[in-house]
Amino acid sequence: MAKQRLAIVGGDAAGMSAASVARRRDADLEIVAFERGPYTSYSACGIPYYVGGLVAEADRLISRSPEEHRANGIDVRTRCEVVAIDLGARRLTVRGAAGDESEEPFDQLVVATGAQAVRPPFPGAEAIEPAQTVDAAERLRAALERGGESAVVVGAGYIGLEMAEAFVDRGMRVTMIEQAPQVMATLDADMAAHVQDAAEARGVRVVLGTAVEAVVLDDASERPVAVRTAGETIEADHVVLGVGSRPVVGLATDAGLEVGDSGALRVDDHQRCPGHDGVFAAGDCAESHHRVLDRAVNIQLGTHANKQGRIAGINATGGDERFPGVIGTAVSKICRYEVGRTGISEREAADAAIEVVATTIKDRTRAGYYPGAGPIWVKLVAEPGSGRLLGGQIVGTEGAAKRIDVLATAVWAGLAVQELALLDLSYAPPFSGVYDPLLIAARAVAKLL
Repeated sequence: MAKQRLAIVGGDAAGMSAASVARRRDADLEIVAFERGPYTSYSACGIPYYVGGLVAEADRLISRSPEEHRANGIDVRTRCEVVAIDLGARRLTVRGAAGDESEEPFDQLVVATGAQAVRPPFPGAEAIEPAQTVDAAERLRAALERGGESAVVVGAGYIGLEMAEAFVDRGMRVTMIEQAPQVMATLDADMAAHVQDAAEARGVRVVLGTAVEAVVLDDASERPVAVRTAGETIEADHVVLGVGSRPVVGLATDAGLEVGDSGALRVDDHQRCPGHDGVFAAGDCAESHHRVLDRAVNIQLGTHANKQGRIAGINATGGDERFPGVIGTAVSKICRYEVGRTGISEREAADAAIEVVATTIKDRTRAGYYPGAGPIWVKLVAEPGSGRLLGGQIVGTEGAAKRIDVLATAVWAGLAVQELALLDLSYAPPFSGVYDPLLIAARAVAKLL
C-alpha cells in the first residue's frame, strides 16, 4: 500500500506543530511543509525586542530551523509558496523561488497560512514593509543601524506599543499615532490610560483620535521622511505600521473552504474544515470558539496556534483530540508596566449586550515595606447574580502580569468572585501583601453583588 502524505501549508507555529506531532505519531507518514519565507517555527512576538537590540541575533528568535525539522523526517521546503489548492484532486500547486511551478499531491492537508498585516489605504503605506516576519525584522534593524533620529509608529496596539519602546531604546524620537481614543483596544479605557502614562513617561509622544493621511516619501529613495495627519506633518526617518492584521484565507476560500463571521476559516473543535474530509486549519487563519462570548472569534496568538496545530496533527493521523476554545488571555510588557488581560472586558460585554458588574482596585505588587513594591491595578468583570468571573485586566510593575494566569484559570473554570476572594494564594513580602491584589479585587466585586 502506498504511503499516506500529509501536506502543510505554512511553516510557522501551527503548521510545524502539526507536522511535528504527526511525525511522532506516525513514523511511516510522508510529511511535506511549504513555507514561502526562509524561516520556520519563529517567534514573531520577539521581533520588537530584536529590533530594539535587547535580543542580539535574529537566530535567537528561531525555535526550530528548517534543517532541524528535516533531521526529524519532515520535508520542509522554504521559499516555496502554495498558490492553489485542488481539494477534489488532492493536489497543491507550488511556486518555487525561481518562479517555477510544480504539482504536489496530498492525502491529508493542514492549512496554516497565518495572518498578514493590514495595509492602510493612505498614500505611502505601500512602501512600508510590515515587520511581521524575521527576515522583515532583519531588514528593519539594518535600516535603523544605517541611521535615523526619528520614528513614527501608526497604531497603538500590542505591536505598536512594543515597537515604540524598541525605537526609544535605540535613542530615537518617537511619535505613536492612533485613530481610536485610547491605546491598546483590548483593554478598557480606564486600564489603557495607565499604559499610555507609561509610554509617555518613557518618552513616546502619543497622539490619539487622529488619522494618518499619508506617509511622505523621498522622491529619489522612496524612503519615508514624514507622516502627515490633518493637523501636522511629523518628521520620520522610519515608519512602522501596527494597525492590526487579518487572517490569510484567500488561498483556502479559492479552494472552497468556508470563512466564518470572524473573517477566519471555519473549523470544528477537531480543527476540521466542515465538508472536507482530511482537511484541517489551525492558527491565525482559523476561528476559535470563545468560551465566554459563546461564539466563533479570531484571536491571533502563538499560544492558540501551537495548540491548534498540535490538535490538527493528532487528528490528521487518526487521533480524536478536541480544542476546547479560548478566552483571549494575553500579556505584554509596555515600558515600566506589565499588562495582562483575559476573558471579556467591560466594553466587550456591552458590545455583546451582556450585563456585568465591574470594578477596579489599586494596590501594591509586593508588601508595601518591601523594596521594589510598585503600583498594580486590577479590574474584574463578573456576572450579576451568580458572581461568575467573566474577565480580568491587570496593569502594574514587575510581578503584575503573570497574576493574569490565576484569573484565566478562574474564568476557564467558571469560578465566582466569591470563591476567588477566598482562594488559597501564596504570600510572602517579596511577592504580595498578605491579601494578594486579586483577592482584594474579588472582594470588591463581591460587595457590589
